[in-house]
Amino acid sequence: MQCTKCGNPKVIIKKEQSGQMLCKDCFIDSIEKKVIKTVKKEQLLDKGDKVLVALSGGKDSVTVLEILNSFRKRNIIDICAVTVDEGIDNYRQDGVDIAIRHAERLGIEHKVVSLKDTYGITLDEIMQKDNHKGSCTYCGVFRRTIINKAAREMGATKIATGHNLDDEVQAILMNYLEGNTNNLGKLGAKTESKAEEFTVKIKPLREIPEREIGLYVVAKELEVHFDSCPYAMQSFRGEVSQAINDLAENHPTIKYSTLRGYDKIKPLFKGEFKPNYSQGRCKRCGEPSSNELCKACSFLEELGV
Repeated sequence: MQCTKCGNPKVIIKKEQSGQMLCKDCFIDSIEKKVIKTVKKEQLLDKGDKVLVALSGGKDSVTVLEILNSFRKRNIIDICAVTVDEGIDNYRQDGVDIAIRHAERLGIEHKVVSLKDTYGITLDEIMQKDNHKGSCTYCGVFRRTIINKAAREMGATKIATGHNLDDEVQAILMNYLEGNTNNLGKLGAKTESKAEEFTVKIKPLREIPEREIGLYVVAKELEVHFDSCPYAMQSFRGEVSQAINDLAENHPTIKYSTLRGYDKIKPLFKGEFKPNYSQGRCKRCGEPSSNELCKACSFLEELGV
């Protein structure tokens, strides 16, 4: 076997969609070019942006940081980062430490924010309660709130997350299966809100499969936290992920076709199911909310925190 692009006999991957056989250098180049193409196509960055990277220390967020840093080196953007410590024993601290080292390596502004300090409870403690609704339900809401507040405090104009192709396809199917038409209109490479307190969110890795991101960080010899969240497979997302991966064994392009199909019909969701925006404020924390309590504070009250 030879690399399709350069003829190098040391092939490390056969690409799922194109069938290309690539050596290490050509593979790294292909990932970086594809991400840059997504950034340009979706107009994710503007010159002068200060981009906050949601940096967990895992492969996806480290990859986002590494590739966006190429824009920083060319003085197109500035970068800062925030790491959320959810409070998961024997799991989270390794990722936090790796995130700190990457921020120091690149010399970027970085802060670590914990659920315990912010909300007075850890994810482990939440999961010990009899009335919990599942780890991902709380984690997603609390993380988004913390990251958005950090973006405001650090003066960021964009928030970059490490959502990859697998994540995006899972979200499409989960929201469809749950009948969540409101959320189906919000997915995509770039998410904006009418409330100025919510910073624009971008997903540069949206078209890169999870498997390829894992290989990218290994090929680049980037330090990452590879362990999976101990709660992941207990969630609905974990079940959907397994179902998609099972299908992909015999239909290797199904993740791409699902994404492309969604992108074609997304305008219909946005037009037909317009969310009801409210100028209200959460009576507990003051954040924008369509109800008396924002989602995070509603959860906290349910949990007795």
